[in-house]
Amino acid sequence: MKAILAATTALMLLPVPALAKSTSVYLTRPDDPRAIVAAGVGDGRADDSAALQRAIDTAAQGGRGGVVFVPSGRYRISRTILVRSGVRVFGVGPTRPVIVLGDNTLGYGEGLAAMVAFTGEDQYRVGKAPVPPRTTVPFDPSIFDATSSTFYSALSNIDFEIGQGNAGAVAVRFRVAQHGYLRHVDFHLGSGLAGIYQAGNECEDLRFYGGRYGILTEKTSPAWQFTLIDSEFDGQREAAIREHEVDLTLVNVAMRNTPVGIEINRGQSDSLWGKDVRFENIAQAGVVISEENNVFTQIGFENAVAVNTPTFARFRDSGRTVAGQGRAYRVADFSYALKVPALGQMGDYATTAVIKPLSSAPKRRANAIRALPPVSQWANVRSLGVKGDDATDDTAALQRAIDTHRVLYLPLGRYRVSDTLKLRPDTVLIALHPSLTHIYLPDELPGYAGVGGPKALIESAKGGNAIVHGVGLWTGGVNPRATALLWKAGEASEVNDVKIQGGGGTDLGTGSKIGFGDPRARFDGQHPSIWVTDGGGGTFSAIWSPNTLAQAGFYVSNTKTPGHVYELSAEHHYRAEIVLDGVENWEFLAPQTEQEVADGVNAVSTEMRNSRNILFANYHGYRVTRTAKPMDAAVKLYNSGEIRFRNVHVNAESGFASCDAKGCGTYLRASKYPVENAIKDMTRQQEVREREFASLDVPAVPAQAATASMVPVTQGVRTLASGFYSIAGGAVDAKGKLFFIDRFFQRIHGWSAGEGLTIVADAPLDPVNLAVDRSGDLLVLSSAGRDGTVYSIDPKQPAAVRVIQPTPTRSRGNAVTLLPVNSWHNSEFNDRIDPKTYQFPTMTELFAREVGEVKQSEYVSPDGSLTLPAFRVWNQGPDNHQGWRWSDTLDAHGFVAAKPGERAFVTNPSQNITYSGLVGAGGSLTDLKPFANRGGESVVRDAAGNVYVANGQVFVYAPDGSLTRRIDVPQRPLQLVIGGENGRTLFMLAHHALYAIDL
Repeated sequence: MKAILAATTALMLLPVPALAKSTSVYLTRPDDPRAIVAAGVGDGRADDSAALQRAIDTAAQGGRGGVVFVPSGRYRISRTILVRSGVRVFGVGPTRPVIVLGDNTLGYGEGLAAMVAFTGEDQYRVGKAPVPPRTTVPFDPSIFDATSSTFYSALSNIDFEIGQGNAGAVAVRFRVAQHGYLRHVDFHLGSGLAGIYQAGNECEDLRFYGGRYGILTEKTSPAWQFTLIDSEFDGQREAAIREHEVDLTLVNVAMRNTPVGIEINRGQSDSLWGKDVRFENIAQAGVVISEENNVFTQIGFENAVAVNTPTFARFRDSGRTVAGQGRAYRVADFSYALKVPALGQMGDYATTAVIKPLSSAPKRRANAIRALPPVSQWANVRSLGVKGDDATDDTAALQRAIDTHRVLYLPLGRYRVSDTLKLRPDTVLIALHPSLTHIYLPDELPGYAGVGGPKALIESAKGGNAIVHGVGLWTGGVNPRATALLWKAGEASEVNDVKIQGGGGTDLGTGSKIGFGDPRARFDGQHPSIWVTDGGGGTFSAIWSPNTLAQAGFYVSNTKTPGHVYELSAEHHYRAEIVLDGVENWEFLAPQTEQEVADGVNAVSTEMRNSRNILFANYHGYRVTRTAKPMDAAVKLYNSGEIRFRNVHVNAESGFASCDAKGCGTYLRASKYPVENAIKDMTRQQEVREREFASLDVPAVPAQAATASMVPVTQGVRTLASGFYSIAGGAVDAKGKLFFIDRFFQRIHGWSAGEGLTIVADAPLDPVNLAVDRSGDLLVLSSAGRDGTVYSIDPKQPAAVRVIQPTPTRSRGNAVTLLPVNSWHNSEFNDRIDPKTYQFPTMTELFAREVGEVKQSEYVSPDGSLTLPAFRVWNQGPDNHQGWRWSDTLDAHGFVAAKPGERAFVTNPSQNITYSGLVGAGGSLTDLKPFANRGGESVVRDAAGNVYVANGQVFVYAPDGSLTRRIDVPQRPLQLVIGGENGRTLFMLAHHALYAIDL
């Protein structure tokens, strides 16, 4: 401790870093008549708040976003500047513009107060703002925070400067979704709190000087990763980055002269991956790791370098440290958290640290992202005869421009073409807004019709170093041979900030007569949107590819040329989002996929065939909450090996903010249908049940494929019935007979040793979960109706349905309370920071708040023996069978039953932890005690006090919490119920089969 204090004291005596002179990226203003030019004074003394806001608001008129140019100057502000959804703000001129917060500016002296805030004028802006950001000066309750559909908003080539006496100031509140970015920004933070608060999506070339923190953040608004590239931190008073749950991905980032490099908040977790990260003069620790026994804590570094950093990693809870080696050292490989040792196995917590001393510190690597040529070299295509008017066929003019000019600029517009645009090896194609600058194909072009190989909208030259930047590509609705970008360029090439139109966030012009959603447009009817092939490679950053008409969003084939993919969003495809076939030497850092409810229920997130030497790190495979069909795996491997998976997150939950008659707030919902396995190797016939883990190495392809399933099964596990769509919601009666629901077919089944499988009821009443009351009747929770419905039936006379109305909560003697056995709670998507202490509540504290809530009404079984608290139901869609309903009880795999005052066991999949708690009034659960660091689907306790947890397999714990054994099941177990004769059978419900084992 004395050494740490001494090092910290020495660090605090270091000179404050000088204000480095920034270099303007856009030395002259691009020629674009549709852009808005801010008209502030820019002398550093006049208040330019109104002028900057007026320019942004003008660009935002019409709801489609726009581009704002801010000329060189110093722009003093006195209130928060709001960057509207879809607006991009660029500094232009010989020096970077600087937004200045003068000394002791009113409203910025304490708490959290943003100089610039990104807002959410998008699809969720309906009615009252549910959670207006408290960081706005002055506070305005009508401001909508940015959300998961805040697309295209950006700021570039503008610096920030915070004067003295502004302890609560943050330069940018940056909550955004796809195609939001900050680039080429210096933050001179002075007395301020942070440069960025609530980071999102992707940032490049940022430099942070001083301040309490460089970045202070938590989960992004869409819950995707946050990637920071080619950036620096220097002289922060407490930490360069302080965060949790942001899925932080770092590429070529340096941190200097600060006590801590990266601090993960107390009681919180994160998936952190760093490539080529550099730590210099870090007094206390390069990284502080919290929640070390939580599967959501996934920490990895590759090729990190440290200088004068005695401690590389410190574990907050245990106090354990990973020391450096000498004054300078290289961390070739660091990984901590749940490690899966091999395919087919479950994981355990482990640390890998390959650290070697260096005789001297190496130079920092070159930037991962190439600089664009200066604006003076940009040839404006409008001056070369290209119209971009959404009507003229610009094919010939654009091709002529490409053939005669290396660097081309496309002003805002819709550029219609009817044939492939073929790039030169060194072509640089630049636009500044991919939603408002489209190159597109009209529909039903003869050259793109019929059956045939891919025909590109844009095709690169083989082996070149071309750049495509900032443009949207649309292949039309009826062009079956189309692929948007056929890429054969070499490793030095680059595709950055490119949107494949179609799907989310698409704004088509009048020239696209057959739009996305037209019945003539065939889903899964075009070639892949982005197809890298024939020796192609390069760097792909901030790419969004959600066109459901295409075969895949990102497809790589037949190449050994290295590829580097940063912050790829591939979504909404019918079969696969990302495909690799015959690929070597590629890395995917922070890839994110999303399978939607209609178009993604049969899709895999990633498919690899015949590929090797591949890295996937900070990988996020997501299925939307509305999904109601099982899927066996997120990733499927065919004849592929030497693949490294680092920091894998596979899920199907999300949060939202809304207002209704019951009030405003931020809520969570979770699906019962995340994928069953993270990975399935089709050649080896093995699978990975863990859906959250930090490390797995898939070995080289075996000489011979497996001829039968290699999934382990514990002796004694037997199949009672199979062939179901998806079963859950089970309960047993007094004789041990099991009742359960196959929700898709609206059937309530029964099973007993004497009767086998039976159908108890199949009325179209949308049953979801059930319980058995003391008289033997079934209490059924249904998703029918606006807030769900509860009814009771006699299993011998199921046609007599008794609907139960909610009644006020009160004490009911010996009645048993029903609670959801699993519920996702960590209160995401809402600022949880304490504005006085700047501390965040822990995950356990947030879970305790949620489950400790007393419900005001309840459903009581006709015999009075059961009470089901009325959990709040959130609705999406119409009040009929076409809508969706969510609540903790509707989302759960089943109920746990206990009397008030008794201790019940429940799981929180947002932590992957099983808790016990005391059941109280109105379904509250108090005195939470963590029991096991596994928990996701279900938990049950037997008469002897042993606890069984379903989490990929069945983990069995003694009453004291010690793990005693594991039960391996042929399919992923989802709900556990103890019943049978004398309560000696453990029923294990999977999606498609019912299993059992004798206890």
